[in-house]
Amino acid sequence: MVQAISRATSLQQARSHLHDADPVMARLIDARPDFDPHAWLTQLPPMDLYGALLFQIVGQQLSVAATRRTLERIQALFAGHLPSPAELLAVDPNSLRQAGLSWRKIGTLQDLAEKLSDGRLDVDALSKLSDDEFIAALTEVSGIGQWTAQGALLIALQREDVVLPGDLALRKAVQHAYQLDHLPSQQEVVAMAEKWRPYRSLATGYLFSGAFEEPTAAR
Repeated sequence: MVQAISRATSLQQARSHLHDADPVMARLIDARPDFDPHAWLTQLPPMDLYGALLFQIVGQQLSVAATRRTLERIQALFAGHLPSPAELLAVDPNSLRQAGLSWRKIGTLQDLAEKLSDGRLDVDALSKLSDDEFIAALTEVSGIGQWTAQGALLIALQREDVVLPGDLALRKAVQHAYQLDHLPSQQEVVAMAEKWRPYRSLATGYLFSGAFEEPTAAR
């Protein structure tokens, strides 16, 4: 009960900060008084840190719909759940290829699974790193870039101050919300996001909502 109250208070503080810092955010927040920043996580399969990284790797250069279809085929290989590192290493790579993964993505998942299995990477240690340290550690794995690591920070660790400038859907959401006459570059998104600190994760959630959901007021 105390933890729930603490989360509610923290969310209210974050909303107030964004509301005061950015008039566009203020409009999005006012239009969605009951917005739950974690609701979208219920649309994803249960996942730990490796699962979140697997989700991000699968989704590289794919639409959300295509990513979900591929995830469903991968889950079917593992009795309905996303694999652990050990389970992924034990499966025939050809099965993963038939599920829709490219050989490059399979190699990245195997490399990551090996590093997590033999101790070169440790989940508990990774979870305690700062955002920048976490990204630096994960991007040492070939095939994992900032977007993949940032997504894991959001999904698995639910960090409060993460933005995904490399995400095309977010850039489109920014263009829509801010009524820009062009698709903003990654650098533009990073610059705009400075005013959202230290709650860039919540701002990102509102932007996705503002672009792809009909506001309550409009209904």
